[in-house]
Amino acid sequence: MNNKSIKLFFSCLLCCNIIAALTSCSDEFERNYNDALRLSQSFVSIAAQGGSAEITVSSAADWTFEQDGIPAWLTISPMAGTAGKTAVTFTAPATVGALSATLKIHSGSLIQEVNVVQGEVVPETVTIKQANEGADGKTFRVTGSIVRWANNAEKYGNCYIADATGEIQIYGMADKEGKLQNYPLASWGLELGDEITVEGPKTTYNGVAELKDVTVLKVKKSLVKILEPVSTDTVGIEGGEVAVKLAFKGKGVIPSTESQWLRYQNMSITAGVPTAVEPNPADTAIVTFSVEPNMGGDRTGTINFTCTNGSASSSVSFTVLQLGAILEVPVSDFLAAEVGDTQYRMTGVVTELYENDSQGQSFYLKDYSGQALIYRAPGFKESGAKVGDVVTVVGKRGAYNGNPQMTGGTFEALQYSVTEISIAEFLTKPDDKNVYYMVTGTISSLKNDKGQDNNYGNLYLTDGTNELYVYGCYSGWGAPKGAAQQGFISDNGIEVGDQLTMIGYKSTYKGLVELCGGTCFAFKKNEVVHGEDAASPFTVAEAIAKCNEIGTTTDGVIYYAKGVISSIKEVSTDYGNATFNISDDGQDANAITCFRSKSLANQKFVSADEIHVGDEVIICGKLVNYAKNETITPEFSGNVYIYSLNGKTE
Repeated sequence: MNNKSIKLFFSCLLCCNIIAALTSCSDEFERNYNDALRLSQSFVSIAAQGGSAEITVSSAADWTFEQDGIPAWLTISPMAGTAGKTAVTFTAPATVGALSATLKIHSGSLIQEVNVVQGEVVPETVTIKQANEGADGKTFRVTGSIVRWANNAEKYGNCYIADATGEIQIYGMADKEGKLQNYPLASWGLELGDEITVEGPKTTYNGVAELKDVTVLKVKKSLVKILEPVSTDTVGIEGGEVAVKLAFKGKGVIPSTESQWLRYQNMSITAGVPTAVEPNPADTAIVTFSVEPNMGGDRTGTINFTCTNGSASSSVSFTVLQLGAILEVPVSDFLAAEVGDTQYRMTGVVTELYENDSQGQSFYLKDYSGQALIYRAPGFKESGAKVGDVVTVVGKRGAYNGNPQMTGGTFEALQYSVTEISIAEFLTKPDDKNVYYMVTGTISSLKNDKGQDNNYGNLYLTDGTNELYVYGCYSGWGAPKGAAQQGFISDNGIEVGDQLTMIGYKSTYKGLVELCGGTCFAFKKNEVVHGEDAASPFTVAEAIAKCNEIGTTTDGVIYYAKGVISSIKEVSTDYGNATFNISDDGQDANAITCFRSKSLANQKFVSADEIHVGDEVIICGKLVNYAKNETITPEFSGNVYIYSLNGKTE
């Protein structure tokens, strides 16, 4: 019998077959047990005649209730708190009937839920589809078969159950004594395929419906049980076979799968031998499927096994994980991928540590295309990697609260340990393409080493004394040749005077020291201070006022002022400087003196014709009130030069 025949046969005979849709493990299942945000209990009951109930919130940081979910009939005190343990009281007046609400507590990116119920809640018996579509906070009773376990299943009872209408998650289950978080699976003797009837309040978390902290009302043991392997089987990239051993009490086992790469091969059945102890023993079946070679990333498939006995029917599912090629991608492709089991490899710069991970294994990784959160990559902390280092990680595309992140990953390699040094230190280092440094400086020129404008980010950095040529400033690590290496400077409006922090290695070309392989780690726009930048110069009146504020001793700050030359006292070509007055209106009455100023670009005067009365200038230099013979003269005096002359700077 081929795969297609099995599926048709199964569909005809078993319209109620449970299709256990595959979902990847997600960190969301850990939210109630995260050390950084814990609740003493997630269910609160208040009597119908009114009253109060209390829980304890334990948090590593500030927390607050989400306002939108709080009903008018409920009072909460306090509504927010700080790190540590806080007693929270829920109070409600008397009511007729039953009331319930699901509340959310936020602490940074962490979320906890608490269900508050007042009065006697009468559960509504519904199908799983109806429960999924029902209102949050309402208590439902459903019956379904356990199709797979979720995270923390053994201790908390987290699992998925399904009926003919759909599937829903059980998030928390009481044991036979009504205790939560007390190993309910062992208490009830639950196994995959068992049919259970449960009731509990419905909540929705991150778009996924779930019944929370349910009470088990009835257990019906499954007609079929998986004996071996007891958990997910893993097959290599080259393919192979999967054999599943089952025990069943019914009219045979019918296998089915929706995965085209899993193909039914054969089944062998061994009848059980009746004994005085077990007059009706289970039969056993070994079902074999072939697994095709995998040319893509990791993939999972589900095989369903159904056993019928008259009107009774039970199903169990078995998950096959096939390893695939690890896809080496830029961050942007990873972010665009769907949540799943495909393995991705990314290399980039550690930009920031993720503080909400108490294990210290989480961080943000950035390359030329984007940035992603790497959540708990074992080996990161042990590697000694730090912010600024270049690292490689491998993991799955996951999500938390709708935000993409890498999960189930590993820290693969510390590619480059980046050392932060000054420009002066960088200039002394030996050339080495395998040693990376982090250097910060102010952009002194956006032209390349030939004095040409460019679109690659070839530029000069300065620390005020030393200058370093940067051969290429790219948006992030790994930028391929072409468009990805162009336009970063212009796209971000980066200008001369802005601060850049670069990562790169040292090289020397024709005697010019260069920072190569330049990745921009960070940039900071120059904060223009009025009067201290040519882009926002003082008026002459403002410069004079500044002189009066400074007094007769310069404050050492370089200022800029714009005005019109009102008179010229002297142009000395011998000394290369000039003394002249400027004012706002071109008149000497309200002028400031520019004492021994150099010409454009801080060059010496070579001709008296370089300036004329009426020229518009921006002057750069130190300001002071010059005192002589009890006369005070406001002046530009000290390091004075003409920054611009009639709009020209050269």
